Order: sequence, then structure tokens, then C-alpha cells
Amino acid sequence: MGNKDQTIQKERVESVLSLLRKQAPLTLKQEKFCNYACIERFLKSRGDNVKRAAKQLRACLSWRESIGTDHLIADELSAELAEGVAYVAGHDDESRPVMIFRIKQDYQKFHSQKLFTRLLVFTLEVAIQTMPRNVEQFVLLFDASFYRSASAFMNMLLATLKIITEYYPGRLHKAFVIDPPSLFSYLWKGVRPFVELSPLTMVVSSLDFEDSLDFNHFPSYPRASSLRFGPSSLPPTAKIGSCASSRFSFTVSHSVDSVKPWNLTLTDTSSSKVGPTKPSPSTLGSALISPLNARSLSFASPVARAPRGKGFFPSTPLPEKTQIVDPASIYHPRTPKPSFLQSPATFFKKECHINRSERSRDSFLPFLKFYRRPYDEMTYRSKMRPPLGGLISIVSPQLRRSHMSVSQRF
Repeated sequence: MGNKDQTIQKERVESVLSLLRKQAPLTLKQEKFCNYACIERFLKSRGDNVKRAAKQLRACLSWRESIGTDHLIADELSAELAEGVAYVAGHDDESRPVMIFRIKQDYQKFHSQKLFTRLLVFTLEVAIQTMPRNVEQFVLLFDASFYRSASAFMNMLLATLKIITEYYPGRLHKAFVIDPPSLFSYLWKGVRPFVELSPLTMVVSSLDFEDSLDFNHFPSYPRASSLRFGPSSLPPTAKIGSCASSRFSFTVSHSVDSVKPWNLTLTDTSSSKVGPTKPSPSTLGSALISPLNARSLSFASPVARAPRGKGFFPSTPLPEKTQIVDPASIYHPRTPKPSFLQSPATFFKKECHINRSERSRDSFLPFLKFYRRPYDEMTYRSKMRPPLGGLISIVSPQLRRSHMSVSQRF
């Protein structure tokens, strides 16, 4: 049965090619563009209708000739490439290229629609060039945080999706709109039924992924070193034991004043000491060092500094436990189950409507690293192949450096 379907599909592809050649002869580049995979994508987009697929493919060939896709080079869009307006950020786990569009709202005010179309087509062509043989789709990330007007971003989004629908059918895997203006959701709800690629387009917010930052681990930061002072700063009458350490000691004062329990002194009142245990009037104020001081506990917790057998705050001791509480007797209130009279609509909601936001978040999570990755122009230019890369991609960086070094000699 599978061989029969493949035979029928091959006959349809040949029929589309014969219709195209009857209308007008195809050039060498057009013959190369209209390969088996390309015609098969056009057939799938038109429901395996040969005539409609041939008509759409002929319109696509005319459009590509009018745009001049065969003559697009990176030198024409040098300003856009320098700013990172639209670029290929990398490839996902399925080797699909991921494109990011960070177009500002003022871009279309100072540039024509034709230039925007050429920028879009150039980025799509670079992404298609970087696809492996077994990959036919790409992913789009629209950063809408640069837009203040929802209608302006909607016009740009619809124009992009229309070009992909008519001239790149079957190429889009998923499209994500990130941080759109506040009124975009209402406009998108009204336009969504009329957009062919709307099931593949999702709206997400970057605030939902703040917990996935990579720099929230404190061990990665260098710790602050403890404060030290030289032995010359000690009073001349200080008698240091054999385990002396020239560091400040941070202790808890056991005086009556409980408002300021912290005291920065040179003495230690812990039970285990090295040296004389009873300070005499002659050695009053001397620094009695304990094994706790010998370690790096300059600003440690007061619990570690406090003597054994005493509480955290000596002036306010904790009350002693008078009764034993059984954990099984503690009552934990449960969340009441939804009643039919309270929320009858919950029993009739479909699962797809309830978990739409969660599904969008889970779908965008593998592409979050591409969105947060900083833009590198040279990395993007290295993915371009001639003739899209222009002269910069033809001349390698090693040759440019050697040429400059030779020219500097004269």
C-alpha cells in the first residue's frame, strides 16, 4: 500500500512539472528550485490538487523573480546585520534552524516595505541553506517587546505569516510571539480564525521564565574575605596563646542590654580557651583566643559563637515544652472540591482550552536559550554561503589578516 501511494505522489509531482513547463519554459535556477521535495510541499498545502499546486508554484516563481532572491547578498543589509534585527540564532535538538526577529517599531517608518520583505526573505534563505538534508522546517521567534502599538506589530506579523504561507508552504514548524503589547491578545483573537498558520503561532511572556535563570546560584559568586589586622595593632599587654589568630571575633554580649546583643570585641567568653582561664586585673582587656577563633569564623553565626548550654538570646529564653503534640492530631484543611453549582462551566471545558497557556510555555522552553543568547554578527555571517554571504563570506578572515599584515610593511 505504501509503494502505491508513493507511485501516485510521484505521478502528481510529474503532472505539476508538466503544467509548469507548458505555461512557460523554466530556467536552470527554476528547475533547481522545483525539486521533488518542493513540489511535494506545495501539493500538501493545496490538498494534493495538481492544478492549484501548479498555480501557486508559478506565482511563487514569479514573486521570487520580482524580489530578486538570486541576487540577495549580505552587503545590502549590513546595517541590519550589525544591529541584529533578524538573524539565525542556531539549531534546536531536531536540527531545525531558529530565527529571531527583533524589529523595532520605527524600522518600517524609515524603510520601505520592499526592503523589509528583502530582509525577511534573506533571513529565510539563510535558514534554509543551513538545514540538513532530512530537515525541511524552521522556527520563528518574534521579539515584540520593541513595539508600543499592537496594531503596528499585528501588521508586521500578518505580512510575515502571509509570505511564509504563500511562498514557503510547509516550512514553518512553530512561531512564538514574545512579550507583545497589551492589546495584541484582543486583536489576535479576532484575526486568528482567518490566518492559515495561526495553529502554529503561540503567544508567550518572558516573565514566566524568570525562574529558569542560570545565574541564581550563589556558589558561582566569589565570597567576601574575612577582615584581618596585623599583630602590631594589638595592645602591648596582650598575651596570646599558642593557638592565636589575628582576627576579629564576633560574639554575643551577655549583658542586660538585649537591644544590642552583638558586640565586636577582642575577648572571647567561650568555655574552651587556650591560655589563662581566669583573667586577672593585670591582664584585663587582653585577647583570650579559643579554638573557635583559630578558624575562619570572623562573621559566623552567633549560634556557633555562643557558649554551649545557652540560648540564642540569653535575655529572652524560649519557653519549655510542656506537652507532646501528636502529628496525626494536627488538622490540615483541604481545598474544597469544585461543586457543580459553584462552577458548572468547568465540567464542559475542553482540555485544550484549559492548558493552552501551559502548552505554550512548555513548547517555548526548548527555545528559551536562543532568545537569551546574545547576538554575534560574525557567528551569524559564518553560517551564510555564497552568494548570500557576499564578498565577506568569500574572503576568509585568515586571508584578510594576512593581507593587512603584508600591506602594513610598505
